[in-house]
Amino acid sequence: MATGGHGAREEAEPKKLKLYSYWLSSCSCRVRIGLDLKGLEYEYVAVNFPEGEQQTPEFLKLNPMGYVPVLVDGDIVLADSFAILLYLDEKFPQHPLLPKDSVRRAINFQAANVISSSIQPRQLMLQHMREKLGPQEAIACAQDDIRTGFAALEKLLKDYAGRYATGNEVFLVDLFLAPQIHAAITRFKVEMDEFPLLSRLFEAYMELPAFQDNMPGKQPDTPAEHRV
Repeated sequence: MATGGHGAREEAEPKKLKLYSYWLSSCSCRVRIGLDLKGLEYEYVAVNFPEGEQQTPEFLKLNPMGYVPVLVDGDIVLADSFAILLYLDEKFPQHPLLPKDSVRRAINFQAANVISSSIQPRQLMLQHMREKLGPQEAIACAQDDIRTGFAALEKLLKDYAGRYATGNEVFLVDLFLAPQIHAAITRFKVEMDEFPLLSRLFEAYMELPAFQDNMPGKQPDTPAEHRV
C-alpha cells in the first residue's frame, strides 16, 4: 500500500487521521470530500485494487470485507463511508454534514441510501458481471440501476433542492451524489439530459474546491492516463 500526504495544510507532527482509499472508489471519494469540507488533515494510504491489496491479511485486519474506505483515528477503525462520515460529523462539528431541520435530515439519509443501497451494489459486482455476462451486458445492467436511481432522486429532491440537494448548503447527500454522478458520466456513459436537477447540482459541486480536488482524477494513486 502506498502512503502519501493529502490535505489543505502540512504539519510537522504526524497526522492523526489515516484514510485507506482507492482513487476510483466513489465511497472513498465521499469521505475525502467530507474530510476536506471539515478542514481535517489526514494521511492518504492508497490501496491498489488491481494488485489485490484489499485482500491482503494486513488490510483484512482493518476491514474483513476487503473494501475501502477505512478510516483510522487513533485506536478507532471504521470501514464504511456512511459510518465514517457520521462519526466525523459528531467528532468534528465544523461544517455540519446534516441540516438541523428534521425533515431535511431525513431526506439526506433517504437520498444517500438510494445511492449506497440501490444504485451502487451492482457497480461493486461489475467485474464479476463482466465475467458472467460480458462487458456490454454488465455495463447495461449498471446503467439501468443508475437511471432508475437517478429518476427516483430527481423526484425526491425536487421540493428540497436549492443550490445544492437539500438547500443552499452542502450536506451529506451532496457528498454521495457528486461521486455517483461523476461515475455515471465518466465510467458508465449515462446521458444526463433526462436528469436536469442532478445535472445542475453536479455543475454546482464542480465549482467547489472540496469537490474538485477529491474527484478520482486528482488522487495520489490516480494512474497517469486518468489524471486531470
